[in-house]
Amino acid sequence: MSALRRKLGDEYQVVSTSASGGGLPPPRSAPRGKRQRFVDKNGRCNVQHGNLGGETSRYLSDLFTTLVDLKWRWNLFIFILTYTVAWLFMASMWWVIAYMRGDLNKAHDDSYTPCVANVYNFPSAFLFFIETEATIGYGYRYITDKCPEGIILFLFQSILGSIVDAFLIGCMFIKMSQPKKRAETLMFSRAAVISQRDAKLCLMFRVGNLRNSHMVSAQIRCKLLKSRQTPEGEFLPLDQLELDVGFSTGADQLFLVSPLTICHVIDAKSPFYDLSQRSIRTEQFEIVVILEGIVETTGMTCQARTSYTEDEVLWGHRFFPVISLEEGFFKVDYSQFHATFEVPTPPYSVKEQEEMLLMSSPLIPPAVSNSKERNNSVECLDGLDEVGAKLPSKLQKITGRDDFPKKLLRMSSTTSEKAYSMGDLPMKLQRISSVPGSSEEKLGSRGAKAAADAMSQSVAELPPKLQKLSGGGGRMEGNLPPKLRKMNSDRFT
Repeated sequence: MSALRRKLGDEYQVVSTSASGGGLPPPRSAPRGKRQRFVDKNGRCNVQHGNLGGETSRYLSDLFTTLVDLKWRWNLFIFILTYTVAWLFMASMWWVIAYMRGDLNKAHDDSYTPCVANVYNFPSAFLFFIETEATIGYGYRYITDKCPEGIILFLFQSILGSIVDAFLIGCMFIKMSQPKKRAETLMFSRAAVISQRDAKLCLMFRVGNLRNSHMVSAQIRCKLLKSRQTPEGEFLPLDQLELDVGFSTGADQLFLVSPLTICHVIDAKSPFYDLSQRSIRTEQFEIVVILEGIVETTGMTCQARTSYTEDEVLWGHRFFPVISLEEGFFKVDYSQFHATFEVPTPPYSVKEQEEMLLMSSPLIPPAVSNSKERNNSVECLDGLDEVGAKLPSKLQKITGRDDFPKKLLRMSSTTSEKAYSMGDLPMKLQRISSVPGSSEEKLGSRGAKAAADAMSQSVAELPPKLQKLSGGGGRMEGNLPPKLRKMNSDRFT
């Protein structure tokens, strides 16, 4: 335990480690039956296509790709069978020409010029074809100029042999150079873990590269396969959801020279937003991990795959560190690549944690709503300014001071804010504040007085004729001409 604390630091508290050695995850108390996987741990997809009907002819239309996709035993069988049939067929053609010309009976006659010298049976015809096809050229069997049909067959043999060589040898070369075996040296951890990192609940797994050659432009993606039913009643047996492993931040672009821990932050956008330690025992899902990159030595694209089922996701675990600093280099200990240990982790989902945090947090202060009221008042002021700017200059002078309506609105907004804040006070203070003659009434009287003073000042500034028309204040509106009355009503509405 002391060695573990020296390795991880004093801030990490180990709850328990597996007793099997090497830090492997402990077995669960109630193991399930064999889980049907969509993608095996080695990356092979468990999908078989059946009942193709007439669509099988599509495989023959792309024969080269079909041969490359076949297994090695079928490739070798087709390779040997094709060359054997071609050799036997062409040797038979040479034997037929010698038989039809009578060269088989006169092969030992020195005065007779055959089509092919020293061909007197089928084995000799077969040897002549092999020597010609493989360009061995022993010099004992050769074609003469007395056989035009042999010259035509020789040309046909050369063309056909080049096509067969290019097709089969090219197929074998492509199959041997495929980077599938390069994926064998890309490792994934046997289990994924869920624990906290930077105060956030994260799903993590580990990736490593066993070779010294790098994977250029390595990129990793994760898919969540889970069955669900739509609101319309449609059942989706393998619904694919994207797991963000750093696409927005660029963390999915890997510099894979040492083992890396890939992290998926569980938040409101994550499919695991409702996942907890209790619900993971009843869920059924599969996480498919796809690692793509360019092989540095060959320049070909390589893809490695693996998957994690719900039984292979360990709640409250963390991976052991595998990198240590030596003299002049960093050493990677792959014996601890799959090892995990337990750490204190809340058993609740992120959704439950947020709900508990909201329940324990104080109420939202009224400043938010007050800010909305202030914005509304400012919008009203702006609207009044726009209306006033559209009036003629004389009417703008008639209306008096420009800041008069703004003052009233500001006073009303402050009184509404104070009234809203009164609702948050205790009951005793609310009763005291509700007594007649309180500050609210005083503010209201002050506002009315300020409005009356402003109106009196505006009337005093009017021309003498309009002051006479104004009279008692209320009669002014009735004595105005219809045009001014309409413009005045538009001004205040």
